[in-house]
Amino acid sequence: MKGGRSSELFDRAKRVLPGGVNSPVRAFRAVGGTPFFVARGHGSSLVDVDGREFVDYVCSWGALILGHAHPAVLAAIHAAAENGWTYGAPCPAEVELAEEVRRRMPSLEVMRFVNSGTEATMSAVRLARAATGRDLIVKFDGCYHGHADGFLVKAGSGVATLGLPDSPGVPSALASLTLTAPFNDALAVADLFRKHAKRIAAVIVEPYVGNAGFIAPSADFHPALRALCDDHGALLIFDEVMTGFRVAAGGAQERLGIVPDLTTLGKIVGGGFPVGVYGGRADLMRRVAPEGPVYQAGTLSGNPIAMAAGLATLRETEAPGFYDQLERRTARLLEGLREAARRHGVPITAGHAGSMWGTYFVEGPVRNYADAKRSDTALFARWHKAALTRGVFLAPSAFEAGFVSSAHSEGDIDFTIQELDAALGEARAH
Repeated sequence: MKGGRSSELFDRAKRVLPGGVNSPVRAFRAVGGTPFFVARGHGSSLVDVDGREFVDYVCSWGALILGHAHPAVLAAIHAAAENGWTYGAPCPAEVELAEEVRRRMPSLEVMRFVNSGTEATMSAVRLARAATGRDLIVKFDGCYHGHADGFLVKAGSGVATLGLPDSPGVPSALASLTLTAPFNDALAVADLFRKHAKRIAAVIVEPYVGNAGFIAPSADFHPALRALCDDHGALLIFDEVMTGFRVAAGGAQERLGIVPDLTTLGKIVGGGFPVGVYGGRADLMRRVAPEGPVYQAGTLSGNPIAMAAGLATLRETEAPGFYDQLERRTARLLEGLREAARRHGVPITAGHAGSMWGTYFVEGPVRNYADAKRSDTALFARWHKAALTRGVFLAPSAFEAGFVSSAHSEGDIDFTIQELDAALGEARAH
């Protein structure tokens, strides 16, 4: 979008921030145009500094399962802030939130709060290496586990969106400790174990890929990963930063029936505040300082405001039928998009788990990142622009998942289907 305060702010931002943003995908490089700057969020919508309103399917990249400024979360934040907003000492809310997480995800017997998903995943990998005495990790092409050096090998999210190679600044010796395989290809992982069995510390995986678009696992994929790790003495790490409390009340591990050794969380668990968690088997987590020698610390970890927001969010999701309703609305949205694509003669592959969803403009199936890269990204860019002018905000990348919140009404879904249908027709015509 051109003109107005957003353009002015973006020009100013580019003078003081790399690319004018604090996270790469926000710059709209993959879809063109100027990003809008947000004045406020409410319910299912964002309002920019020029007064334009958008139905929001980014939801702070999945963090806001209740939508923007939910009254219960807002009240909890206000109450916590009145008592101060950082202590550098323990507070009751971090114990309460940990107990709630463990109740819903029993595999997290013991956990540690940190300040981001990146912190959580890098700490989990450090722990896995310490526990096994091994140095290699296995990740999957197109999956994104934060921007720690070892994860920026065939990564997804902004790395995929911008078409970047493995990041400069990562020493080759460090990159060589990360092995990669295609998602949904257990045979490729088995081959890595045959070659490197005594050196592989862990397999880390997004159980549902959300950082290369949305890719669901085949029914036999995660059971195979679990068996391979067990057979070879490696640890299985589920990166549930995105899927945790999003695809089911107990995350992807509940939905898939798989028990990982370690899990990482973020986004929803902090109610949209900067937070991360890593946790798992007690025998592993007892190795973390001060109980054990694996060091990790954080000035703002267990922040009382983030803990209060996370607790309030999780309690709201306990409402009867909460997840069932989200899943139904997400399924209806995707069926509307499939019908629009059929009407306009556009090939589409669409899928969802709970309220996490994604589409590719390509004939399916899409089983891995290589399949995803066949998608028509030029058509997506035109569709994104047309959707934005019609009041619908999609992630500004063909390689990011979308999200539905409990604030999205049936009317929002109707409006979105109608406007995305028209936007697709416009994008297809051009």
